[in-house]
Amino acid sequence: MWRSGSAILALLAGTGAAWAEVPRVATDITPVHGLVARVMQGLGEPALVVPPGASPHGYSMRPSEARALDQADLVFWLGEALTPWLHGPLEELAGGAHRVELLEATGTTVLPFREGARFEAHAHDGDEEDHADHDGHDAHEDHDDHGHEEHAEGHEDHDDHEAHEDPAEKDGHSDHGDHDDHAHGHHHDGTDPHAWLLPANAQAWLDVIAEELAEHDPGNAAAYKANAEAGRQEIADTVASVLAALEPFRAKQFIVFHDAYQYFERGFGLNAAGAISIGDASKPGPARIAEMRDVVADLKVACVFSEPQFNPGVVATVLDGTGAGTAVLDPLGAKLEAGPQFYPALLQDIGAAIAGCK
Repeated sequence: MWRSGSAILALLAGTGAAWAEVPRVATDITPVHGLVARVMQGLGEPALVVPPGASPHGYSMRPSEARALDQADLVFWLGEALTPWLHGPLEELAGGAHRVELLEATGTTVLPFREGARFEAHAHDGDEEDHADHDGHDAHEDHDDHGHEEHAEGHEDHDDHEAHEDPAEKDGHSDHGDHDDHAHGHHHDGTDPHAWLLPANAQAWLDVIAEELAEHDPGNAAAYKANAEAGRQEIADTVASVLAALEPFRAKQFIVFHDAYQYFERGFGLNAAGAISIGDASKPGPARIAEMRDVVADLKVACVFSEPQFNPGVVATVLDGTGAGTAVLDPLGAKLEAGPQFYPALLQDIGAAIAGCK
């Protein structure tokens, strides 16, 4: 949507000056926005439809956000698995735009939801989908370069951040209803949509984004490609840094509030022992909390992670008398600055929270 002020000229030799504009681009969530902003850096800025702190699973767009979709030439989004409500607005407002669903993009590794309060370690050969083609997009290449085994396959249901916390959600549930472990922000089957937390996916998406932008703006194809390559290297450098920081934590057991992190676990050689809540919009009942207390005791869990928008009292109940530590994880990085450096900062933020758990 936003066009670069300096932006973009294509001078056709022998025919005089012809001005071309950078495509107007809309994105759904901050991690996708950050990757697109990195590819467009120096040329233009993408619009962000779901602002920092808002839930991707259910959001009422403001007029400016609806206008960004209406004016978009290109839309990059994770897909319906994360933002099912966005399908209608995309059809109505961005029907003429070219839409790229990143969960379906070449080079993307997707994982199925994990089951149960305890995440049993078992092989998932064939359980994951990899949309990589055979000419260079290996969704695991960045992780393999560091010599760490990939761990933790699985699932999830998720939310991330309400811009203004609903009192109901502070109690562990939302307006989906007070159904113990049955209310969900999205269906608890199929693909886990938190695929942005696997660095290799983000690297693959940089290439996809650059290719799509180049197709719509061939005059700047070289710049998009160079930005994508620089972004890939920045992610690789960040992964190396986070891997080193997490080394002392790697042998420890931990529990998350809801299962939004298996892609991060896979990328950094970690294994969560379980989740307190089955999903982002469900309230864990007494039986679930008791089961998680048993997991903490049985496995000598070192840390139980909470999230900013959930009631910390639930985590305190699980922790009570166990000696385990706690810290806050934010899969959408609501407090981070949006823009070209958002994605590396998100990896650093989550890695530091895990490594620093006391």
